[in-house]
Amino acid sequence: MSYFRSFFLTLSFATSVISSLSAADRPNILFAFADDWGRYASAYREVDGTGTANDLIETPHFDRVAREGVLFKNAFVTAPSCTPCRSSIVSGQYFFRTGQGAILQGAIWDETIPVFPLMLRDSGYHIGKVYKVWSPGDIKDAPFGAQQYGFELKGPDVNTFSQSVTRMVAKGVTVAAAKEEMLSKVEREFAGFLDAQPGDAPFLFWFGPTNVHRKWTRGSGKALWDLEPDGLKGKLPAFLPDVPEIREDFADYLGEAMAFDAALGVLLGELEKRGELENTLVVVSGDHGAPGFPRGKCNLYDFGQAVALAACWGDGKIPKGRVVDDFVNLMDLAPTFLEAGEVAIPEVMTGKSLLNVFTSAESGLVDETRTRVVTGRERHVAGARTGNKPYPQRAIRTKDHLYIYNFEPDRWPMGTPGAAAEDELPSTDVLSNDTFICFADLDASPTKAWMVENRENPKFAKSYQLGFAKRPQVELYVLSDDPDQMNNRAGDETLAEIQKSLHDALFEELTNANDPRVVQDPVPFEAAPFTEPYGKRRKK
Repeated sequence: MSYFRSFFLTLSFATSVISSLSAADRPNILFAFADDWGRYASAYREVDGTGTANDLIETPHFDRVAREGVLFKNAFVTAPSCTPCRSSIVSGQYFFRTGQGAILQGAIWDETIPVFPLMLRDSGYHIGKVYKVWSPGDIKDAPFGAQQYGFELKGPDVNTFSQSVTRMVAKGVTVAAAKEEMLSKVEREFAGFLDAQPGDAPFLFWFGPTNVHRKWTRGSGKALWDLEPDGLKGKLPAFLPDVPEIREDFADYLGEAMAFDAALGVLLGELEKRGELENTLVVVSGDHGAPGFPRGKCNLYDFGQAVALAACWGDGKIPKGRVVDDFVNLMDLAPTFLEAGEVAIPEVMTGKSLLNVFTSAESGLVDETRTRVVTGRERHVAGARTGNKPYPQRAIRTKDHLYIYNFEPDRWPMGTPGAAAEDELPSTDVLSNDTFICFADLDASPTKAWMVENRENPKFAKSYQLGFAKRPQVELYVLSDDPDQMNNRAGDETLAEIQKSLHDALFEELTNANDPRVVQDPVPFEAAPFTEPYGKRRKK
């Protein structure tokens, strides 16, 4: 029995109930969820102002959802790592409550944990998905079950958008025609799902492309989306060196987000064509920040854990054109979908339904209790092959501050530097030979390669240290004068009261939520099966 299995079995939770309501009463649900897509969309340019990377990106379909419904300014993931984040979303709980779903490589799902897709299915929903819902892959015990809920067709898909389009262009196909071919497959897959809809059953469809995840084709942002890298001069997060190589890499990243947005447009168009959009709750988001960029994915800074989030639902069910300041943790989506589908919310869920915020006519802070989120991480990729320990962190984010607690500050936050001893940096040759093995929790990328190769240049020393070096146990950032969270104010006597208040609030929430990192001794995350090498665990 897993460390968490007995815990969940002792909790009472309501089971799903089959609603007597018809499809006209219960909404369809379309959840479009992009891998590694942070808080980048042109809709945010309208609410945040210019001067950031959002100046370059155009996401008309996400903007449409926001315009016809509600846009969230403060949406965050529970964990900036793919599997833990998705474990949290499907279960409606903090990632650390999902057993072995709380880590990435080697994750195994505990089927005693209720998940919203299957609860909606059991209440009469027609459910389906294309591409990624829970990783790694659609193994038999993943929350969506095996492939019986998949509607993927053979052939290139949006998961390899830039690669496939680039190959077609090399064979003489125009960029526009190549894009159209890729997007037509999205249309056929979604149409196949809708054609399989039985009777008047409402549907839940999860659209989960992985194209925004590495790797994408270098230069594709400009070649496929007319994104000029130099348009990012002075607009990158301040901790990233503002150099051509990194500007190009970031433009490519934004291009993949635009490809996801184009696919979203196909889904919305198909719903309109069939007259289904009016009764469909559409929610669009991503599972954490940018991959392959320091302080992004696998980090508790905003660049790693803040995401785009917008929702719409027919004509007026979600009042249009609203921008809200409420703090949202994406684990809140599970109880939201269940409440919308008239399915009882299990008591075990720590997320809180957003339906009252969705349906309010107010902008700004709608729910006065939504003034903070708690986030964290355990093991991602680093150590998964060798059985090394995780880099455990928890954080609390409010309107004014970000407080991060690093439980093991002697460990490397992005994984060990590589072949050298843990207390020394390896030679330049070691770093250049394999920029995946070194600092393995940062995806291999042109940005990563450039930064490790240039780490000894005094001009970029601060950026390198912020991205790769060991960190103190406590970090505190004052957002009003440090939006990129680069100046750690922990220990500042003028902030002592604020620091203590945030620390106490964070650990109170972790204790109340039974975080094993805080309430169990020994901590299960520090031992097998959580620390076993990935290959060994998969062979069992």
